[in-house]
Amino acid sequence: MKMIMAVVQDKDSGKLASALVKAGYRATKLASTGGFLKAGNTTFMIGTENDKVEDVFRIIRENCKIRDQLVTPVSPVGGTTDSYIPFPVEVQVGGAAVFVIPVERFEHY
Repeated sequence: MKMIMAVVQDKDSGKLASALVKAGYRATKLASTGGFLKAGNTTFMIGTENDKVEDVFRIIRENCKIRDQLVTPVSPVGGTTDSYIPFPVEVQVGGAAVFVIPVERFEHY
């Protein structure tokens, strides 16, 4: 058995949750915050059998897309602000960061 932890952008969480339920997978959703953009994310915890991991990956890939977004960088901390010009920059956001963790034991009560 494996525990799949997928960190996805909030914009993709509803679509992913629906696709997982439709495919028969149970998942626990946790609110989380990204470190780089300090934006809301959703972390899914999905327990599944070893032979179903690739199917879960497929569902995540189909429902979590990378997109470009304009962000204004935060001012430098402790540095000089004389050369700091807060122009928006385009960065890629979204997609999914997915971790697979072996599960030694699972109990459901």
